[in-house]
Amino acid sequence: MIQELVGQMGGLAWTVVAFIVALSIIVGVHEYGHYIVGRWSGIRAEVFSLGFGPRLFARRDRRGTVWQVAAIPLGGYVRFLGDADAASMTRDGHMDPALARQTLGGAPLWARFATVAAGPVFNFILAALVFAGVIAWQGIATDRVVVGEIAPTPPGIVNELRPGDEVLAVGGQPVNGWATLFRLTETLPAAPQQQWTVRRQGDELTVTAPDVAPPRISGVGPRSAASAVDLRAGDVILAVEGRPINRFTDLRPAVEAAQGRPVTLRVWREGEGEADFVLVPREQDLPSAGGGFEKRWLIGVTGGEGYIRPSTRTPGPFEALSMGAQQTWDVIWGSLTGMVAMVTGQIGRCNLSGAISIAEVAGDAASSGAGNFFWLVAVLSAGIGFLNLLPIPVLDGGHLAFYTWEAVAGRPPSARAMDILTRIGMALVLMLMFFGLSNDILCR
Repeated sequence: MIQELVGQMGGLAWTVVAFIVALSIIVGVHEYGHYIVGRWSGIRAEVFSLGFGPRLFARRDRRGTVWQVAAIPLGGYVRFLGDADAASMTRDGHMDPALARQTLGGAPLWARFATVAAGPVFNFILAALVFAGVIAWQGIATDRVVVGEIAPTPPGIVNELRPGDEVLAVGGQPVNGWATLFRLTETLPAAPQQQWTVRRQGDELTVTAPDVAPPRISGVGPRSAASAVDLRAGDVILAVEGRPINRFTDLRPAVEAAQGRPVTLRVWREGEGEADFVLVPREQDLPSAGGGFEKRWLIGVTGGEGYIRPSTRTPGPFEALSMGAQQTWDVIWGSLTGMVAMVTGQIGRCNLSGAISIAEVAGDAASSGAGNFFWLVAVLSAGIGFLNLLPIPVLDGGHLAFYTWEAVAGRPPSARAMDILTRIGMALVLMLMFFGLSNDILCR
């Protein structure tokens, strides 16, 4: 009992630390975007704070900005000269013109717009760079289907493939790339073993190896049914409800047929042998191929690579950055379409998560390796950048909406209008936070 309690406390501490580290990176970059572009635009920053509440550490630089770390590590802020409230109004309308120019409220419209927009933009840049870094570090599959690493197989499954083998055909069907290899599941009958034609050290030969897409788990989703029962990457699913399966795609119809009822999986794990895992599928809204969303029962596992990992190459910097930028855009577009779908009722409320879920995901990602953790940081950075651009007062997008009004109308909104809209925006943000936290508790 004591050991279990200690383990739970240790897991909670790891989750909290991972969440704080991820949030601090994202918030720090976001606020630095505001700070540095403001400085370049002639706006003076009085305080740059990582966290809220009492100061733990502070120093003043030669420009007069106080850099501080505060006790509550759940965000941060930059306070510019003249900031008086959430609407960034200048305190003293009779301020000396030269000094007023150094305030956010007294700066030209272009400077204010650039300074506020810089926060989300820096989040997008961070996401693209981190995605690119992870992609470059992990590598991408070579064009030729060359075996990189071989994973252990359960007893009775023969795998005569060797690292360095170039796959030419499986079951007599030619293979011209990794995409064509995995598309063989559409035409090649599932079987525990297949005949693979490979080129090894210049010789062409046929060897016996597992199916192209065996029921081997390559990833487990955080906060999923599989994660709840401690299924792990590398586990091999031998049977579902007592019925043997030969291919990962056989898992989906078996889970769908359960319609949310408990499902028993017979699983082999290296070093531990076979064991039964009972889990309860969870209904989720997923994008459909024809557009929109569809409800599916999921247990939260992914497959695909089977018992072989591709031979990889390191992409060049421009290729990695291009892939990182595309991944960032995919997160932004997914966030937008998901939000629209939720507002229009296409998907359920449980698709919106709060801080508790994000912390749990951060802890799981950190536990599964640095690559997964930093990938999550990039995903969250792109998502937070997108959310901050929503035209809600108190968010960056709300300020940008005010500035756009000023550019079109030739004058800023009245102080009363800005005060009312800011109060409404604050209420909306608090409601959104409460909604997310309630989902964290109720949607399990």
